[in-house]
This record gives sequence, structure tokens and C-alpha cells, in this order.
Amino acid sequence: MFPVSPFTFHPQFPLTPHPTPRSGVPARPSRAPRPLGYLPKMSTLHRLERIPVEILDPPHHLAHAIARHIADLIHRKAAAGERCVLGLATGSTPVGVYAELVRMHREEGLSFANVETFNLDEYWPMAPDSLHAYHRFMREHLFDLVDLDPARCHVPPGDIPREEVAAACAEYEARIVAAGGIDLQLLGIGKTGHIGFNEPGSGADSRTRLITLDAMTRRDAAADFFGEDNVPRRAITMGVATILEAREILLLATGEHKAAIVRRAVEGEVDHQVAATFLQQHPHATVFCDAAAAAELTRIATPWLLDEVEWTRELEVRAVVWLAQTVGKAVLKLTAHDYAEHHLSSLLARHGEVGVVNGMVFNILGAKIRGRSKLPKGQTIVCFSPHPDDDVISAGGILRKLVLNGNRIIVAYMTSGNIAVFDHDVLRYVEVLERLASDAHLQRRAVDTLAERVRDFLAAKAPGEVDTLEVQDLKRVIRESEAVSGIETLGMSRHDARFLNLPFYRTGKVKKDPVGPADVAIVRELLDEIRPDLVLVAGDLSDPHGTHRLCKDAIDAALEELVPRGFQPEVWLYRGAWQEWPVTEATWLVPLAPEELDRKIQAIFKHQTQKDSAPFPGQDAREFWQRVEARNKGTAALLDQLGLAEYFAMEAYVVGP
Repeated sequence: MFPVSPFTFHPQFPLTPHPTPRSGVPARPSRAPRPLGYLPKMSTLHRLERIPVEILDPPHHLAHAIARHIADLIHRKAAAGERCVLGLATGSTPVGVYAELVRMHREEGLSFANVETFNLDEYWPMAPDSLHAYHRFMREHLFDLVDLDPARCHVPPGDIPREEVAAACAEYEARIVAAGGIDLQLLGIGKTGHIGFNEPGSGADSRTRLITLDAMTRRDAAADFFGEDNVPRRAITMGVATILEAREILLLATGEHKAAIVRRAVEGEVDHQVAATFLQQHPHATVFCDAAAAAELTRIATPWLLDEVEWTRELEVRAVVWLAQTVGKAVLKLTAHDYAEHHLSSLLARHGEVGVVNGMVFNILGAKIRGRSKLPKGQTIVCFSPHPDDDVISAGGILRKLVLNGNRIIVAYMTSGNIAVFDHDVLRYVEVLERLASDAHLQRRAVDTLAERVRDFLAAKAPGEVDTLEVQDLKRVIRESEAVSGIETLGMSRHDARFLNLPFYRTGKVKKDPVGPADVAIVRELLDEIRPDLVLVAGDLSDPHGTHRLCKDAIDAALEELVPRGFQPEVWLYRGAWQEWPVTEATWLVPLAPEELDRKIQAIFKHQTQKDSAPFPGQDAREFWQRVEARNKGTAALLDQLGLAEYFAMEAYVVGP
């Protein structure tokens, strides 16, 4: 990800992370922000960024800073004998904030006795105790864990008849007014730019109301509901006008999948089609994001367009590649005129001659390319796969090369991935067991009893209902068998697979537990046993349900515990099914011949439960193998466009941490 500019840390939001996270996982040393060497004139920045943006990274720093700011507001209001009225949001982004507030309540005595809350929205129709209800979400993450008065915790009603909705919405607005208005409103942002559920077309004067959800919003929520068909089509939401009446607004965004909409909200014109742009009209609105969500802001992506920059080698490579793509030329064909016309004269002046800077960047890119002859030989390698197919999807090409180079490879599948198996796949395997039993290959009575229980449960199962442990185990075994078949396609054996089944994942729900000491211990024991020279780790932040991030946290913590024992393997980060490392960020680019890409795709095909129609495809409608083919060929095509050697396909890796 891109580094964080030093001026983005606001004095009002100091970084005061707790030394031991709530999960019990030892805290990693804070990654010091790496300056871009760029500090634009604030007048220039303010003209471009129409909402102030603060970048805090890694994400837990952001959560801690926001929680501390809320706690300070609660304290100030309590000292003045006043009520503190908070507007709250749901979704994955504020979970860390709520967890830190709960910790502060338990360990620092933070009281919520003077707090009243109003939530942004709720699905309709939706029973308050439903697995998917925001009423339940808030109880589980905050309300039931602190000393909030339940009578002062307000969430729009999702369980009322249609004819009562308008009156309930008016009453909700009246309650906010009666409470004295909202002091601080927390917001997330959807891919459509919605805040609350204010979908495209919402006006600045909109109030709490029933709204029809956008198709993209429903696709985003499909994972939580175990299928888009199960997502409600409507929701009750605060309106834009209601939100803008809050005295202070904090919008939180994390992950690279939010980068494009963050830039649109911050740098674009106010637009009814992007509700978040209305925040530009608020005097005390601030966007808080991690480095991944800030990556497309002009000051991060192309700072030379704003002002003079202090050039670093990393920034030089990014600028020249951007210039080559912008003008449609190979790197070695860029001219002095190209640099001058695109605000890069200072870069050219730094090197004196256009041939010098072009040649430098060309050589840097070329040095990233590592064919089989430049990859490890005779080493011990562990490839960590968060789900049972991430290994072949993201690293199938390099794994095949590493096998041919005589390395010992262990693929460690960190979670079962069982929630991503359709119920009809379970029934298909139950049918196989029954047929084997009927042919006397299995004990008939045990199989019939199992089949009856599974069929009865699945027949009565409600959408999104948590599977029985028996069904969860069947789904786990199905995915494990697919994983073994996948690595066998690459030339490994079933004995090279380790199934860690980390405890944090075993909830049976999309929502997972925090990573804890038990998860870290399992990873540490594997590393201590294998003692690999090289570790491959999923380093992407776009995973829709956050499992990749949690798995990386467990690996990082385990590696830190092993450092005092003199064990520190090299770490290469790959990305998952949603994005590839840009060539400017990649440390190594691994070429794939046509037959190598074909073999990789065949390994992906072995994951039959994820083929044709995966339960959690994200926003990309293509199958995983199609994304992989386009991504790997696209990386190679870009190098070709930049004037380097022409390859068929390429995988990209970044050397840790």
C-alpha cells in the first residue's frame, strides 16, 4: 500500500493505541508512517480535498483514535452536566471503534451513563433479534457491553407494518430533536457513496424514511445474508439532512476497495448520485481512512500534480510509470516534452537528461522479473492460505515453479472456508455416501441416520441460519478434499496440506471472532515445527469479509513470538482474488508460460464448490479463474506496454512485512 504522508495526523486525534489488543494477541510494533517526501501547500490541498482527510494506519490506530475522541467528548459532556448524543453506524468499519470503547469502559472506567444514541438505519422488514438486524449488531458490539441505558439506545424499527413506517420515521426525527440533536455522527461509506442507506438520488433535504436499496448495496450485503436473494430490498435510514444537522461528522473508511469512492466523495463535485459528497457542505466533517482507502487520493496517488515533491526512488518509479501510461508510450520512448507537459519537470531536472531517468526506471522494472531460474531451490517453504483456495488462485504459478525447483512446500489452510459451501453441494455428497452404503462399502445404518439429520435440517433451514456442527463439518471436509486435489494438480501430494482450522473462524457465521492467543499458538507451532526459509502470506486488504486480514494478524503475531528464538524467515505477500499488486509496488514479478497458467486454472477448477457460482464472489461477477486469467495476463500486458519483455502472464509479490 502507499505510505502515509506525515501531515495527515491531526493533533485532535492523537494515536494512543492500547499496548495489548482486546483479543489478547500481542500487539505488533506500530508501523511507522513512511513519508512520501511530499507536503503540499495547504491552500492547494484544501482546494482539491473538499472534506478534510486524516490518514491513520494501520487500521487499529484509526479505531483507537476515533474511540478516544468519542470518549473525550463523553467526558466533556459529563463534566458539564450534559447529555452526549451519538449517531452510530453499523458494518465492519466501526467494529474496532466499538471494541475499543468497550475496553475503555471495562479497563479505564469510561461511563456511558450520560449517553444517548441514534443509529443510522435498519433493514425493513427485519425482526430486531434477527441474525442480520442492526438492533442485534449494536447490542452485541456495544449496547449490552457498557452501561448504556437501553431506553436511550435508538435504532430505526424494522419490524413494523408498512402503513406505520411514515409515522415511525417522523417520531424518530422528533426524538433526535428532543435529545438536543446529535453531537457526533459516525458514518461508513458504501461503494455507491451512500451514507446510512442514502442511495444514489437521495437529496440534501431528505429525512428519515423507507428507501429501496441499490443493487450494488444488496450485492455488498449478500455475504452476510448467504446470498443476494436473501438481502432485504428496503431499509429505513436517516436522511441526508438529518445527518448534516449533527454538530460533528466522522466518516470512516478502510480497505483498498473503498479507495475509489473515497476519492470521489472528497475530490468530486457535490452530486445527488453520491450522497457522501454532501458532507463537503458540513463545517465540521472529517474523513478518517487507512492508507489503503486513501490510495487513490491525488496527494497519495499523483502528488506531483498538486505541488513540488521531494523525490524518492519509489516515487520516481511511480511517476514515470504513470506518465508512460498517461501518454501511451514505452518508458524508453518518453521525451522531455512529455515530462514538461505533465508536471514532472522537477523529476527530469533531478536526473539531468531524459534518457537517464527513463533508463533508471526501465532497469528497476526489469530487475523485478524472476523466472524459475531466479526462484528459491532446495528450500523449505510454507504457503499460508486463508481460505482453502487462495493458494492456487493467487500463487498457483509460483507454487508450480517452486515444486519443479525441488523445494519442500507445505500449504497451510488457515480456515475451513465452510460457510462458502452451498447447501445443495452438501446434499450431493450425502447422496454419494448413501450410494456407497447401499453397495455395502459403508455402514448403512450410520449413513442413513446422518443423511436423515442433514436433510431434515437443510429442508427447514432459514436463510442465513447457522448450520449445525454436523453440517459445518461436512462443508469443511468438502473444501479440504478440494484443496488437496488443487495442490496435487500443481505436483504436490496430500501430505503437503495442513488444515489448521483456526478457532476464530469457527462461528458458522460470516461474522468472525477476533483473532486470539489460540489462533496465534496454532500458527506458531506450525512455523516452529517446519522452520521454513520462506513464507508466502495473503497480503491483500480487499477480502470482503476480512478473513485475510485476520489471518495475516495471526501470522504476524506468531512470527514476532519466534524472533527471540532466532527464527525470522523471508516473507512474500501475495494478493487474493480481488486485486493484484501494481508493478510499481511489486518486489518480484513471476512470468507464467501459457501451459503454466493453464495448469494454475486447472488447480482452481478443482475447487468445484466455488466454480460457476461462488457463494461470496464480491462485486466481480466473473468466476475466480476468469479474474485470475485477466489479472495475470494484464500484469504481463502492462510490462509489454511499458516496453519491457513480452510475457504471456505474470504473478506479483511484495517482500514483507
